[in-house]
Amino acid sequence: MQAEGSGAKRRSLHPVVVMLAVLVLAAAITHVVGAGQYLRVDGHVVPGSYRPISKLDGLSTIFAPPRWIQGAPTRAAGILSVLISVPKGLLKNARLIFLVLMVGGMFGVLRKTGAIDAVADYLVRRASGQVHLVIASIMLVLALGSTFLGFISEYLVLIPIAALVGERLGYGPLFAVAVVGVAAKIGYTTSVTNPYALIVAQPIAGVPTFSGLWLRLGLFLSFIAIGIIYVIVRLKPDRPQQIKPENVATTALSPRHMLILVSLLTAGGVLIWGCTAHRWAATDISAFYLALALVFAALGGLSATQAADAFVEGLNSMMLAALLVGLAGAVQVLLQQSEVLDTLIFGVTRLIHGHARGLTANGIMATEMLLGVAIPSTAGKAAVSMPILAPIARLAGVSGQTSVLAFILGNGLTNMVTPTSGMLLAYLAAAGVGFGEWLRFIAPLFCLLLVISSAVLGIAVHIGY
Repeated sequence: MQAEGSGAKRRSLHPVVVMLAVLVLAAAITHVVGAGQYLRVDGHVVPGSYRPISKLDGLSTIFAPPRWIQGAPTRAAGILSVLISVPKGLLKNARLIFLVLMVGGMFGVLRKTGAIDAVADYLVRRASGQVHLVIASIMLVLALGSTFLGFISEYLVLIPIAALVGERLGYGPLFAVAVVGVAAKIGYTTSVTNPYALIVAQPIAGVPTFSGLWLRLGLFLSFIAIGIIYVIVRLKPDRPQQIKPENVATTALSPRHMLILVSLLTAGGVLIWGCTAHRWAATDISAFYLALALVFAALGGLSATQAADAFVEGLNSMMLAALLVGLAGAVQVLLQQSEVLDTLIFGVTRLIHGHARGLTANGIMATEMLLGVAIPSTAGKAAVSMPILAPIARLAGVSGQTSVLAFILGNGLTNMVTPTSGMLLAYLAAAGVGFGEWLRFIAPLFCLLLVISSAVLGIAVHIGY
């Protein structure tokens, strides 16, 4: 794997090895952390309802049968539990896995039509001398969709396209995940009107949905400006001579290609409409991508055999991403079955109780960052943590609005770097980028945004936001 701009080879751990290591670490945690439960009503945790429960642990559980049977005693994870958690994780994240596979199949058909290669060559010719402007424009548009509409999984389809454009421009695989991933993650971190974060978190915190957006909008503008500059400065072409148009083998844009491109843009509008107006879930989007594959095959003049081969080839290109999404789900399954997730929540919330307002607000952000490793789902984390953290914040004099801000900042920052984020792993796998390489690239930006977020929370408390 080439590091950006260096041309030097670096050996990175295989992403499956990274996820299996995280899974083993999660199993070890179940032997150290006690078991406990919160009472839940309609999926929301009831504050103050935590109670410890007995759990079997130690060497006797290493080879014991897993606790998958209703009524079986709670026990720490053993070898069989770890193994069985993998297919259970695949089942848990099945909808997302099918979405990833359908994206791959659809892109395989789209690539077979030749339209994407023609568009990539056209963009390269137009970007000559203006590569930075192209990067900034793409990132701004994607970040707007993420922060206002909550788009993340919808952008997975753009990774192979961005990788193709980056390759034409002489960049390595990191180009695609940097341009798309940084923009999407910054948008989600600020969540100006992101429904997936705010519709759940703000009512629990006792504030109107989508209220307080002025500060989040200011954060978004600041963060995306920093992100764009960071990506432009850090990303260097591996082959700068290929940026010149005369060095690029071009494919002419035919009328058929233009028709496919118009269909693709129209499909993007339909996807936005479906997700916002009709709340399309992962299964709906998967079916939509499957329909798109059929449309592109027809418009591209592909035979049934050609379309089928291209679809299968696209599926194969996303198999690693799909497996990683399933392994990320396995971590959460393992912690849930050993009943240690609620204990972790109870423990970290006790650490922030009774501190000054600024420390409490930052403690909430830190808590959400820690919980984000075990619960990557934004809505799920809000339902679990906000009923507990919001009352603690109020007792310390921190408003519900600031509590929500701390929640979305902690949630977004963690999902930039955690190996348990299924969508982050899917982005990396689709681009062919190792997790270690991504971590080396994103770490300075992550630290900078973390420091700014901490300062903003202090200001928010001071001004009574």
